[in-house]
Amino acid sequence: MLERLVGLLYRASGRRYRYVVLVGEAASAVLVAAVSVVVVSTYYDPPWRDVVLVGAVGVLATAVAVSCSVWWGGRDAAVIDRWKATAMPTPRETAAAWRVATTFTLRQYRRLSVLVGAASIVPTVAAATVVWDLGWSGAGALVLAAVIPGFYGTVLSFSVGEILVRPLVEEIAAELPDDLAFVPHGLSLARRLRLSVPAYTTTTGVVVAGLLGGSTDGPDGSGRLVLTVVVSLAVGLFLSLELTNLLTVSITRPLGQVRAQLARVRDEDYAARAPVLSSDELGELAHDFNRMARGLAEREELRNAFGTYVDKEVVRLILSGQVPAAGVEVDVSILFCDVRGFTAYAERAEATEVVATLNALFAEIVPVVEAYGGHVDKFLGDGLMAVFGAPERQLDHADRAVDAARMIVDAVDLGVSGLRVAAGVNSGRVVAGPLGGAGRLNFSVIGDAVNVAARVEAATRDTGDDLLITAATRDLLTRPQPLVARGLVALKGKSEPVEVFAPVAGRPLPTEVAGPREQPVD
Repeated sequence: MLERLVGLLYRASGRRYRYVVLVGEAASAVLVAAVSVVVVSTYYDPPWRDVVLVGAVGVLATAVAVSCSVWWGGRDAAVIDRWKATAMPTPRETAAAWRVATTFTLRQYRRLSVLVGAASIVPTVAAATVVWDLGWSGAGALVLAAVIPGFYGTVLSFSVGEILVRPLVEEIAAELPDDLAFVPHGLSLARRLRLSVPAYTTTTGVVVAGLLGGSTDGPDGSGRLVLTVVVSLAVGLFLSLELTNLLTVSITRPLGQVRAQLARVRDEDYAARAPVLSSDELGELAHDFNRMARGLAEREELRNAFGTYVDKEVVRLILSGQVPAAGVEVDVSILFCDVRGFTAYAERAEATEVVATLNALFAEIVPVVEAYGGHVDKFLGDGLMAVFGAPERQLDHADRAVDAARMIVDAVDLGVSGLRVAAGVNSGRVVAGPLGGAGRLNFSVIGDAVNVAARVEAATRDTGDDLLITAATRDLLTRPQPLVARGLVALKGKSEPVEVFAPVAGRPLPTEVAGPREQPVD
């Protein structure tokens, strides 16, 4: 109910909500001041007219002191005002506004609570000493007694301020970036207990003693007041220590254990588990954390298994949700490679040997493709198709594809399988994106450039070259490549012949295979 009321006030007041916070904090402090004057008066039994007069001084002094404190904290609110006035705040601006909002009340009281307390207590004690005619001993007793309700009023006002600021914090927190560098600046639970329990218990003791102990005129009232405050304070401190120790065992320690395991998960240690030590909300929290960690471990296993069958870069994009459903047009270079004479080899070899040989060949080919920034689009029996320039855009995709093709040819020729591969490379515009249906999708590229690349690889059988590239690829090269023209070649399915080139025999030129030229696909 309280949260709903605060939310309504926040939405209704808009940018004037800081005044609601001011009124709320001041009202709670004023209420404590008024009640404190009435309770302390029971130790002296002055006329009600004098009680009202002193109470008015206390209320006025407290209201002015707390209002000045809240108003002084308005300088911090400027960060929040700028955030609310910005249509599209940056993550850094949002994080700054969140830090101010979550520590607004704490910083206000940390800086000014002593001054506010003095500004509230001194005028009230002076008025009571004069109006009630207590003398210096009475003034000393009142100062001691006023410290306790003053401290209680600070704790209460701080708590009220935190409740009133909560809707603002929730609004900002909804826009926080996930990678926020969280640094705790608030009061810990243990410190809250150590501060609040003595204030509550001591104030309770003073109130009970004043209401039930009977009044005493003159100095005796001051003596009883001092004794009550001292005993109540001692009991309050003892109880707060005991209560803090008990709650540390039952609350703060289990929370600390969950936080420690969360740190392990943050470091990608998904074997982390929090002990479930109780059957209450904290036990439920630990249990839910363990379920989350187990789910993350299963997800990581899925990612690793998925990466065995799909290119790891594609896996990353799929899991991140960055793959556009409708695909995107992009310029790429496509590499097809195929094993020479594989059909004849498969006829005379055992099936298990054929599979083992293919796996050994692909174990040499795939790392080369990945080293040059490409990804294997699909395996085609004894061959494969690789793409350079998608899903990550690369301005030098043609260079990468040609150098990777040359390296593949050399690596297989130097291997122990005794087989050779031929490769073809073509460049052009394709549509890249998820393809498939009936719940099965594959990230791939489609377009005429893909068909041409496959036909160019097949043309190596006619020209006798291990590698052919098209004029489209040659025109996109950004680094020198020694090439020999093979003229126009008629390709199956193409109405016009395509000019192809063969790299001069030799090792590929040095290639920078990674760097800032990579750009993500839009």
